[in-house]
Amino acid sequence: MAGVVLTEAAATVWRALEAGPREVGSLVASTGLDQSRVMVVATEGEAGGFLHVVARPRDEVEPAEDLAAQLALGLPERRAARLLADAGGALAMADFVAAARDADVAVNEVFRFGTARGWVQRGKGEVVLTDAGRAALDAPAADEAALAQVLAGQRFADEWAGVDAAEALRLLQGRAGLAKLRKRTERVLALTNAGAAALAAGVTVKREQNALSQEDLRSGAWRDITLRPYDVTLPAATVRPARLHPVRRIIEQARQAFLELGFEEVASPAVESAFWNFDALFQPQDHPARDMQDTFYMAEPARTTLPDPAIVQAVRGAHEDGGDTGSTGWGYTWRPERAEAVVLRTHTTAATIRALARKPNPPHKAFCVGWTHRNETLSFKHLPVFHQIDGIIIDEHANLATLLGTLDAFYRKMGFSGVRFKPAFYPYTEPSVDVMVYMESRGKWIEMGGSGIFRPEVTEPLGCKHPVLAWGLGVERLAMLRLGFPDIRELYQGGLDTVEGVPLCR
Repeated sequence: MAGVVLTEAAATVWRALEAGPREVGSLVASTGLDQSRVMVVATEGEAGGFLHVVARPRDEVEPAEDLAAQLALGLPERRAARLLADAGGALAMADFVAAARDADVAVNEVFRFGTARGWVQRGKGEVVLTDAGRAALDAPAADEAALAQVLAGQRFADEWAGVDAAEALRLLQGRAGLAKLRKRTERVLALTNAGAAALAAGVTVKREQNALSQEDLRSGAWRDITLRPYDVTLPAATVRPARLHPVRRIIEQARQAFLELGFEEVASPAVESAFWNFDALFQPQDHPARDMQDTFYMAEPARTTLPDPAIVQAVRGAHEDGGDTGSTGWGYTWRPERAEAVVLRTHTTAATIRALARKPNPPHKAFCVGWTHRNETLSFKHLPVFHQIDGIIIDEHANLATLLGTLDAFYRKMGFSGVRFKPAFYPYTEPSVDVMVYMESRGKWIEMGGSGIFRPEVTEPLGCKHPVLAWGLGVERLAMLRLGFPDIRELYQGGLDTVEGVPLCR
């Protein structure tokens, strides 16, 4: 059989395969060729019947930087199982939350992953260790055993020894804080019988270049050089101009919309006192939203000073017995130490309520755009850190129709043909309504935020005797709908290609 004519790269790869099949990464490392060149050789060789390419899917696990420390400390659900076991198998909900907080165990992760494993169960007012959870105390779960091998260098699931790989991968889904799962394709190259015979018969190597140099022309070497062909049908690289992040674009458009409607922009710190974040809004101190499952509390500083004593006393009165508002209040003893707690702002209403306290008399229209933080589980429409637009209107003649008309005007300025409103409940507004916008990609109406008229228990302690309209709207949900993202997480996790691909005029 006559030999074949090969390029320099092809000859290098073929000779490397004489000893047996090789994986592409191994060939790249041993030959020094670029991976794209090796794959071109593989594609051309397979088309000619000289090479055989086998693709094998593999699951790779990329560990988090602090994975070793997390495993040494114990996963939250395992530590919670030990807490429950030490307590006899069950704890009242409040006792469990307190014990978990003292042990620095994330309660939300316990309920999310511990119940998914079947280790813990939320009963009526208590948390119970199941039989499966008790049994799990004696041995690592499949994912824990797999992660130990990942730390030892075995990052592919098919390399794990003594581990149910499918179960481990299932348990690791959604736990990016521990490890990221990646689908890989390993390609193995081998000479076919025809390829081995052609190589044995002798190979003629042709020299290929992209262009001829002056030296090639002067020396006559051009006669032995083959110019590589250019495929003019291949797409060229897309060149995109610099642009704002899509969320920043939506924020600027929202700011412009409210400024055009005659509002004043205000601001407040993202690290806020519980007084302005909760108490000034007539939210009782035992409200579930104030628990650590929903709110991030600062460890340092853990306490801050309260504002003007007259305001504090008026707010206290509204909570305990209604004060001078004509209300009966919540009927409990208000504790200043709870109001002194420092939290990451859960809503920008903290900014607009401060604005109301500074200027309680009409006419006054103010809005704020800023970061907020809630202990939320990630989903297609939820983020733990997100932007919110809050606003207030203080006006002697303001009513619910004014509120709905203002919000409708805002969303029309933002490109929506209309919105829906549905009755809701909030501790600080009455009446209260949720703002809804239709999301075509999901086929459902999505809540954009809450609104209503502040109750007298909110406004009168701050010196305001007039109706106050208020709202809090999510920016990321607005951006998701405006820009056509089916999942809110893509706004931040989609990568540069996702951001660059958003049309400027949408």
